[in-house]
Amino acid sequence: MNIHKEGYRTIAITVLIFGAINIIFFYFFSAQNPFLSWVVFGISLIALLFIISFFRSPKRNFIVAHHQVICPADGKVVVIEETMEPEYFKDKRLQVSIFMSPANVHINRIPMSGKIEYSQYHKGKYLVAWNPKSSTENERHSVVIKSDSAVILVKQIAGAMAKRIVNYLKVGEYVSQGNEMGFIKFGSRVDVLLPVGTELNVALNQKVKGGITVLATIDTLVPVDEPNTGGNDSVSV
Repeated sequence: MNIHKEGYRTIAITVLIFGAINIIFFYFFSAQNPFLSWVVFGISLIALLFIISFFRSPKRNFIVAHHQVICPADGKVVVIEETMEPEYFKDKRLQVSIFMSPANVHINRIPMSGKIEYSQYHKGKYLVAWNPKSSTENERHSVVIKSDSAVILVKQIAGAMAKRIVNYLKVGEYVSQGNEMGFIKFGSRVDVLLPVGTELNVALNQKVKGGITVLATIDTLVPVDEPNTGGNDSVSV
């Protein structure tokens, strides 16, 4: 099993804690209560294996399709709705949200090839990821990708457990569909904001895989909309 680079430090710390806890229990308590020592060993081993599994990076054959948007994350589709997008476009967009449980692979992938027009990190709350307010109130990182067919906004959103969002994309660079966009640690969600009228290839409550499941098909007649604010300043973090 391959381990993602974002997990090296966390796994190393977890291994040290695992070792310290079990040395203490087996050295000081095993003679008086060997059962307790083995219970602690079992629980701590399960926790260690869970942490290692969380940072797994499975090998996959990624889909590359010019006029399709690919799911940026593993998980379940929990929201499909038209909504006002207040940060960049400031107009109505079709929102698709993917909830990632702690058991899912947490690598986020670029859903569409194109140019990074906007990249901004926002501090915020840590509401549960399925709360509708998490899209605008939680800690998050927003990225806008522009292709010759459409402009989409992708939000990495922290949840109640997630305390760190990693994003690798920089304003002005050209990115390829399926490459890594970033990583969210310990459960969260990813929102994709599409032009209204986009043809969706997923349904509510459907389980999806990042880099593989087709999220939407971008019609070549869909206009490449620009934000109607007179121009936003792109910020690279």
